[in-house]
Amino acid sequence: MEKRDKIYEGKAKILYKTDDPDKLIQYFKDDATAFNAAKKGTVVDKGVMNNKISTKIFEFLESEGIVTHYEKMLSDREMLIKKVSIVPVEVVVRNKAAGSLCRNLGVEEGKKLPISVLEFCYKRDDLNDPLMNECHIIALELATQEELDKIKEIALKINALMSKFFANLNLELIDFKLEFGRFKGGIILADEISPDTCRLWEIGTGKRLDKDRFRHDLGNVEEAYQEVLSRVSK
Repeated sequence: MEKRDKIYEGKAKILYKTDDPDKLIQYFKDDATAFNAAKKGTVVDKGVMNNKISTKIFEFLESEGIVTHYEKMLSDREMLIKKVSIVPVEVVVRNKAAGSLCRNLGVEEGKKLPISVLEFCYKRDDLNDPLMNECHIIALELATQEELDKIKEIALKINALMSKFFANLNLELIDFKLEFGRFKGGIILADEISPDTCRLWEIGTGKRLDKDRFRHDLGNVEEAYQEVLSRVSK
């Protein structure tokens, strides 16, 4: 697979064209950001670890019938992916209260939610990715109702699968972010799934093994990511 021109660079990844018009190379960076890039830094080998963790989780989800943009891991930092048209709506699935849910609604951190909560955010860095509802998404023509229904269905299925997957590794899936793309007339999972996009607490101890260690200066960030990689690789 020939790597060609860079077509996009985000906070954590770079996308490159290939000699196949339907495939891209996704490169994982060590850059770390939080609070909509108000806080920036570097986590040593984060890109390597997130690429490997995402590979393991995408392969697991594919084996359970979830269609993703993942094709194969090319190197420590590079993943071959399908070229999708990203739906500009981030989907957050919450199982316990943490992060912005606590700040915005005054909910006690760690409170178990009686139902899994789906949130939608407008994927606009210049607007700090504001919360939006289904009516906004339809009115702004970011997705059709049919696409949105499919996104919600897939997101809840992924939540059930990943909650069990991580529980088997003695980790609790507190919440996580997903992105979706259009590919050949359908909606498929895109982006990455890693400690950058998931809150993972160790069962029994509550130890944070995710980007909150960077967000809140808890220390041992690299070690936390390495611990997640070690567990998903078993």
